[in-house]
Amino acid sequence: MIPTHWFLILSAILFSIGVCGVLTRRNGITIFMSIELMVNAVNLTFLAYARQFHQLHGLIFVFFVMAIAAAEAAVGLAIFISLFHHRGTIDVDEANLMHW
Repeated sequence: MIPTHWFLILSAILFSIGVCGVLTRRNGITIFMSIELMVNAVNLTFLAYARQFHQLHGLIFVFFVMAIAAAEAAVGLAIFISLFHHRGTIDVDEANLMHW
């Protein structure tokens, strides 16, 4: 039996890596992957607590978060493809300009 605090430590490490990726990178895809890493770290926390307290609420919440993350990935990648098509780059510093 793996203790719950090990899952929480792993989740904190993954979340910290995701935050560092969001704050230090300029590539849109890398930032997007870092955000997904943070979402998965939160899901791991929900699963750890659901396992500890023997509740299904955490599992159900993780299911809905994963469904929303899949939709987010589809929309986000479509935005990046459109941005690359119009700009030729997915650098977020250039994406903040509102004109095409």
